[in-house]
Amino acid sequence: MADASAIHVNLGARSYAIRFDALQRCALAMEQAGLLPGRCVVVTDENVAPLYARALTQVLSERGWTPHVITCPAGEQTKSLHHLSALWDEILGLGIDRRTPVLALGGGVVGDLAGFAAASLLRGVPLVQVPTSLIAQVDSAIGGKTGINHATGKNLIGAFHQPTLVFADPAVLQTLPAREWTSGLAEVVKHALIASPSFFRFLQTHWTRILDRDVEIVPEMVARAAQIKAKVVAEDETEQGRRAILNFGHTFGHAIEREAGYGAFTHGEAVTLGMRAALRLSAHLYPDADFTAARQLASALPVHPNPAQLDVPTLTKAMYFDKKVKQGRLRFVVLDEIGHALVRDVQDEALLADCWAAALT
Repeated sequence: MADASAIHVNLGARSYAIRFDALQRCALAMEQAGLLPGRCVVVTDENVAPLYARALTQVLSERGWTPHVITCPAGEQTKSLHHLSALWDEILGLGIDRRTPVLALGGGVVGDLAGFAAASLLRGVPLVQVPTSLIAQVDSAIGGKTGINHATGKNLIGAFHQPTLVFADPAVLQTLPAREWTSGLAEVVKHALIASPSFFRFLQTHWTRILDRDVEIVPEMVARAAQIKAKVVAEDETEQGRRAILNFGHTFGHAIEREAGYGAFTHGEAVTLGMRAALRLSAHLYPDADFTAARQLASALPVHPNPAQLDVPTLTKAMYFDKKVKQGRLRFVVLDEIGHALVRDVQDEALLADCWAAALT
């Protein structure tokens, strides 16, 4: 099992820790990461602020910080130039300097938006990710990807900006709505499928307890999933090679988000459907591999909107707007066995239609 207290993302001068501890110890962890008390900015959203903003600002204040809280609307639509510009205006109005950290208190949307603000303000200020959703604790808060969406596609505007610290309290996951919990499990399953047969078996064995958010299982699950993400990031910080495997299910999934409208499906639900399509594609490309167990686990992840309403030809066209397309060629992360992923070019649109049909019905 991964060390449940800290995981290190080894990136040379940009290395940092992912710490798992009670929220009350966040300010201490910031000091241990080299951040000196002073002014700081806490970016959160309307769902998370009532739950955790006061607790976080209290512990910051007790250790000499002067926190300023900015609360954004909740939802994927907040990852926009409009909200980024408003964030720039408010933070710059505080008179920050290059030592002023931005804390992203929330899920993936807050982490991406606040992270991009931190990357771009004064050409880069310290970023502390304080993820409160499962998808953020195991995936989006780790690795330095920040950005906003564009009408052309998801996450097309952004920058790599590694955090100084990721501070995750697994206890806060108990307050997530059920749909957000199961959506986050999509990224957990993805990590197992692409990189760890043993973690996949762990998920199979404990699936009922995981769905129930058993407090004895959740911390280990989160730490093991985060360890996989940290290892892949350390091997390929800016996605020039191996890191691309983290996009398993995402070329399909991003097309769903673009065509259905951001927020109609949660990111995790879109990735769930994308993984089902990617597993079908994997089976076509590697017919000797057995993906039965993988399909069963992907099918155990609920998707709330009815995906049958989505139009396959439109979705296929939408995939060409994905940032992973190279010279007009679609590239997909596929499996040749459970626990091992690779990237393949696929141009057969009849094959892709079959994969879409398998995922959406």
